[in-house]
Amino acid sequence: IRRDRDGGAMSQPRQPNILFIMSDDHAAHAISAYGSRINVTPHIDRLAAEGARLDHCFCTNSICAPSRATILTGVHSHRNGVLTLADRFDGRQETYPKILQDAGYQTAIFGKWHLGHGGHADPSGFDHWAVLPDQGLYHDPAFFVKGERVQLEGYVTDLITDYALDWLRGRDRERPFALMVHHKAPHRPWEPDDRHQYLYEDVDIPLSETFDDDYSHRSNAARNAEMRIADHLYHYDLKQDVPEGLTPAEEKRWKYQRYIKDYLRCVASVDDNVGRLLDYLDEHGLADDTVVIYTSDQGFFLGDHGWYDKRFMYEESLRMPFLIRYPREIPAGSVVDAMVTNLDFAPTFLDYAGLCATERMQGRSLRRIVAGEAPPDDWPQAMYYRYWMHLAHHNVPAHYGIRTRRHKLIYYYGEALGTTESIDRPTEPEWELFDLEEDPRELRSVYDDPAYADIQRTLTDELHRLKAHYGDDR
Repeated sequence: IRRDRDGGAMSQPRQPNILFIMSDDHAAHAISAYGSRINVTPHIDRLAAEGARLDHCFCTNSICAPSRATILTGVHSHRNGVLTLADRFDGRQETYPKILQDAGYQTAIFGKWHLGHGGHADPSGFDHWAVLPDQGLYHDPAFFVKGERVQLEGYVTDLITDYALDWLRGRDRERPFALMVHHKAPHRPWEPDDRHQYLYEDVDIPLSETFDDDYSHRSNAARNAEMRIADHLYHYDLKQDVPEGLTPAEEKRWKYQRYIKDYLRCVASVDDNVGRLLDYLDEHGLADDTVVIYTSDQGFFLGDHGWYDKRFMYEESLRMPFLIRYPREIPAGSVVDAMVTNLDFAPTFLDYAGLCATERMQGRSLRRIVAGEAPPDDWPQAMYYRYWMHLAHHNVPAHYGIRTRRHKLIYYYGEALGTTESIDRPTEPEWELFDLEEDPRELRSVYDDPAYADIQRTLTDELHRLKAHYGDDR
């Protein structure tokens, strides 16, 4: 029972509103609440200061469309049918927005959908939606507004927020809402808005500690990946010719500065627009009754290992930011250390609405642990990952693996297995094993080290167990 200042009983609050803000490719280490060395995100940081920061949130398939499908359904890629970027989402399946809508929530999504268009691939479970065609454009983008194509003028991050704020102003005040605001930024190609186009102009962004990684002591998969800043960032990305007369090392650093500054400028616009949404909640007395989440659909390499992009099971790609604020339950400034994945998002949203996760969902609600309770004894101590897009786009082989609190085991099985948008050219199977306590940057695989033989066997058994547990039989 809630009490007023004089100790009298107060009515219980109604089901809370849910505001789920998700960006695209925003790595946790480009958020100052996570200790970023390269930028400051004051509005996103408010959620950490006034709520909780989750330090071990991971993606089960580090690529845009599959992660989004997992978030909607609470099940792994092999269950929801979106293994790769080319798989269209079947909207007839169970999703958390549908369940919330059936329970009386007003639901809407604005921004990046990236799960197909037309028929059963259109957003379902939403009272209103306006989504970008595929990736969409940064400047003067088109939107599909409940199926009708609408052309707009302006910057995409601002426009997505405009849509969200307009919908909030016109909502039914007597019913709770579940609003999904999904930004395109900071996805490639990185195109800043006018407000931020000169941000960082006169500074050098610090390099990652692994910027000059030579990929020794690891798999051929790392050596052969085509996402190196030195070799695989082109005029399309940089929007400027490389100056003449640079040494290879100087050219690599010049490319990094061009790439990372535009990336961070796009992040700055996202941060400003998070601030617009938080200000609206404050101004209309909604902050206490609204669960606000900020995340990204996966991580991203910010020069780490000399790379950009994602896909790999390495930490910078695997880790997702997750900040959550709900003043009625979550202690301000708290940090949650439990291991969680994007499988857990849907059960969490349903729990806040007073609803149970369905039997199909493979994750668990985070509500109690972000409120400060210790994780139950049976809380997962390992997570299962699988990337299916064999050699597509960046020459990263298909792989699956397991991450525990201390170790990570990765198996590059090297086959397309008939999946869409994969290249049917087998690669040699390889294993990697990392001790994340001794080697947090993942620079040396200890898979063949006799000192890790027992750990290797234990992790392999657990990998097979989790693979079977989640029903992944391919």
